Amino acid sequence: MASLPFHTFLGQTILNPHALIIIRKGLPSFCFFVVFLLTPTCAFSHIRQGFEEDKGRKYDLFPEILMEEAVARLNELGEVSDADEYLQRTFQSPASIKAGNLIRLWMEDVGLKTWVDKMGNVHGRTEGINPSAKALLIGSHLDTVIDAGKFDGSLGIVCALSALKVLNMTNRMGRLRRPVEIIAFSDEEGVRFQSTFLGSAAIAGVLPASALHVHDKSGVTVQDALRENSIETTEENLLELKYDPESVWGYIEVHIEQGPVLETIGLPLGSVKGIAGQTRLKVTVRGSQGHAGTVPMNMRQDPMVAAAEIIVLLEGLCKQPEQYLSYDGECRASEVQSLSGSLVCTVGEISSWPSASNVIPGQVTFTVDVRAIDDMGREAVLYELSKRMHQICDRRSVFCKIDRKHDANAVVCDKELSLQLSSAAYAALKRIKGEAAIDVPALMSGAGHDAMAISHLTKVGMLFVRCRGGISHSPAEHVLDDDVWASGMAVLAFLETALL
Repeated sequence: MASLPFHTFLGQTILNPHALIIIRKGLPSFCFFVVFLLTPTCAFSHIRQGFEEDKGRKYDLFPEILMEEAVARLNELGEVSDADEYLQRTFQSPASIKAGNLIRLWMEDVGLKTWVDKMGNVHGRTEGINPSAKALLIGSHLDTVIDAGKFDGSLGIVCALSALKVLNMTNRMGRLRRPVEIIAFSDEEGVRFQSTFLGSAAIAGVLPASALHVHDKSGVTVQDALRENSIETTEENLLELKYDPESVWGYIEVHIEQGPVLETIGLPLGSVKGIAGQTRLKVTVRGSQGHAGTVPMNMRQDPMVAAAEIIVLLEGLCKQPEQYLSYDGECRASEVQSLSGSLVCTVGEISSWPSASNVIPGQVTFTVDVRAIDDMGREAVLYELSKRMHQICDRRSVFCKIDRKHDANAVVCDKELSLQLSSAAYAALKRIKGEAAIDVPALMSGAGHDAMAISHLTKVGMLFVRCRGGISHSPAEHVLDDDVWASGMAVLAFLETALL
């Protein structure tokens, strides 16, 4: 080996990885210095190259933030519950407030300016290089259903925070071309007040003032629930929550698929091309309360039996709408065709009064959830259901009342945002897998999302994440750690390509 000046030789060997090994072995400093100098740099050049490549790979992919920390945060949120036996966080409940405070701390950890608005939504915002530019909103919900899984809603908040944390760590968050605001919406599921999208609808300016006076089963109103947590919301300042459409560039949301398609085709991510429209009904059937042992069967006005017949009717109508809607000419036929494969109907809640085993109930109340991609077809089903419901009740001499509690039209996701999200998902999968990625599929969503409400404000795009078995709204809901990583990487790739 050719001789080198001492300072040159020392400079070439200063990063010698073998020195790290010697230090760990605890050799005396003199021995370390002698061995360090006598070790030719070229002998370990391939080791250093591998070390630097490995360092670069981990730096680029940030698994410790996008996966490990994100999964830990999802687990932590999954423990924040109003019930000991299962996960439950409803609008303005103690667990909901605790979860919001936790998310706010994570936002501040990223370096975001934070606040809680008059509907309990938690906001975190970075201004970028141009605070006056239109902002990108990223959101999902912090509330859950009863006996929930820990990924529904929370995943979208956590992966967005992780992506911004990477940008902040690498000194790029301040270089974003426009403001980015993460919103953890206070109510999407609508469990407590049977009125979904309270949080996002307020931001979009489509929440009616009357929503403040809707009450839960205990008689507490939305306004009361907010006041209990020191949030004074009036009909006047509710209107102030609406964002100016001219101040918003767009909205994206990452969410578990809540269906089996991605798992079936073996892909962790998919873009969303549209969201099914949805209607929720509350049906009340009143009859004649009486003794279970003394009222003859042919003299009863039993609301439970009428409700049961209605529920069976609903199943038939939604399984085979062509048998109910195809008799009224070409228009009805087109409605049937538009419903193909997307119409789903559910009775998820039922109660009776006085709910005793030896009493013919006097009243039965149940919910109906109807969803379809085509709004006209959905309305046709609802019309037919209402007509036949009243026919059943008239025949059984009971009273029937139908209240529409929630309506949301189908939403078509913005093509530009969807393309950008698809490209970001493709790039994320290619980075993580280290292989040629498969084209990201475009899916329809049968579930409702905050993006539906925000679509009244701005263009929206969504990204779905694979969940095991397609199971959701259940403690069996599960997302692989690698898929959490992929979702965070996709948001990061979107921000890098769209806003940097």
